[in-house]
Amino acid sequence: MNPTREQLAQQIIEAGRFLYGRGWSPATSSNYSARLSASEALLTVSGKHKGELGPDDVLATDMQGRSLEPGKKPSAETLLHTQLYSWKPEIGAVLHTHSVNATVLSRLCLADSLVFADYELQKAFSGVTTHESQVEVPIFDNDQDIARLAAKVQPWLEAHPECVGYLIRGHGLYTWGARMSDALRQIEAFEFLFECELKVRALHTR
Repeated sequence: MNPTREQLAQQIIEAGRFLYGRGWSPATSSNYSARLSASEALLTVSGKHKGELGPDDVLATDMQGRSLEPGKKPSAETLLHTQLYSWKPEIGAVLHTHSVNATVLSRLCLADSLVFADYELQKAFSGVTTHESQVEVPIFDNDQDIARLAAKVQPWLEAHPECVGYLIRGHGLYTWGARMSDALRQIEAFEFLFECELKVRALHTR
């Protein structure tokens, strides 16, 4: 049985409280979503504090990112959510966060991607069954033109169906899952790995 709109809204609200509490979604940054149907998504509205979300702070959009609820403005980054739902029908939730670790690491890494290898926690990502693997996380340059940014993300997704998340340089992380709990698990795994990478790099520069 598929979750109702009210249940999905509550999942988004609870995700906001958790992510804000961990310091990964400060102030009004970040945006979260859940799939409502094959043609609709439920997203956080623009400019809301993510630790204080309520039932009225979400809205339905179509897969082109257009609001289906008059008077409610979707996040500027809505297209990056709906792009993922259109890419894979099994994706049921998308989370975008602005943690310090993700922001700093994306600026430190001058390459177009970051590769995790031989970390046990890589197995927290969907489809990864062993630490003896590599998880490649692309890094896209930040762009206020979201349609243009989405056009850069799309070819990577199509060429890497195993992708579990990506970074926007100096901005934050996007990750997703079949359910909200899956997306939250991946956020935690990413944050652990980001912190490990930053500590390793700091030791290497001494």
